Amino acid sequence: MKKKYQNAFFIFGIIVLVVMLTQLDFAQVWSGLCHAGYWFFAVLALWAVLYVFNTAAWYIIIKSQAPTEPLSFQWLYKITVSGFALNYATPGGLMGGEPYRIMELAPKIGAERASSSVILYVMTHVFSHLWFWLISAVLFVLTQHTSPFMAIVLTAVSAFCIAAIWFFLKGYKQGLAMRLMKILRHLPFVKKWAKPFIEKHRDQLDNIDRQIAALHNQNPHTFFAAVFLELACRFASALEIMFILLLLMPGVNYIQCVLILAFTSLFANMLFFMPLQLGGREGGFLMSAGGLGMTASAGIFVALIVRIRELVWTAIGLLLIKLNRQRK
Repeated sequence: MKKKYQNAFFIFGIIVLVVMLTQLDFAQVWSGLCHAGYWFFAVLALWAVLYVFNTAAWYIIIKSQAPTEPLSFQWLYKITVSGFALNYATPGGLMGGEPYRIMELAPKIGAERASSSVILYVMTHVFSHLWFWLISAVLFVLTQHTSPFMAIVLTAVSAFCIAAIWFFLKGYKQGLAMRLMKILRHLPFVKKWAKPFIEKHRDQLDNIDRQIAALHNQNPHTFFAAVFLELACRFASALEIMFILLLLMPGVNYIQCVLILAFTSLFANMLFFMPLQLGGREGGFLMSAGGLGMTASAGIFVALIVRIRELVWTAIGLLLIKLNRQRK
């Protein structure tokens, strides 16, 4: 990637990160960190491991497409962390991290294969979220008291997840790039750009779709391995909530933490247009903790520590962009 583009991503991320820091109550942050103690470092270390899951899923997708020059897993890990940092800081999420990943990877494997691998990874990432929410809905029914209202909510969530899983399976089999571009062609403000782009890059988009379909149709083991890694990452990330809640509630169990994470991530993703999902994630923690009979203070504490962790890893990801540029 050209230096000016790396600098642009870095500067943009720093600006947004500074804005996010100004929204914090530093007295509350310090109090929360003091209460968390060494467990906060355990949470940070946990995410260093979780990013290995994410990187491994992307790595096997790239390797499954065609023989390439050797890619360093360590280098791909840095790109993964930086990509997620940009996603955290960018309204709409995918407007920041995914273009960065494509631009970094393109010089090594070509623009089309870089684009298809990133699209495939994003599809796998979202696909695993859908399965996580669907499985969590079943877990709630099996382990918690289900009121009539919750039964309606869980039915709606399950129906949405099943429909979305079907849509993604169709996308895996037939490709998704051209379908998404055709949708953009009808959206206000974007359609003026999308129509000429489709006409100019039709062959490249068709090639990307063929590569997407090849992962599912020709490499089913790779497809299931990538989905399994991402789904395992979702369930492992519930340990973060468990580490934090153990400080307040020694009797908390892992299933409750999975349900809190599932509801919170679903609620926060409904507010995808907000940088760092400000407000959405906090509200999700409060409602999910209350729904499981926990105190509001427990939900606030979890939300605070998770927010600080996100800011720390966002800063690390942005720093890796700068370090990668200097090394080049």
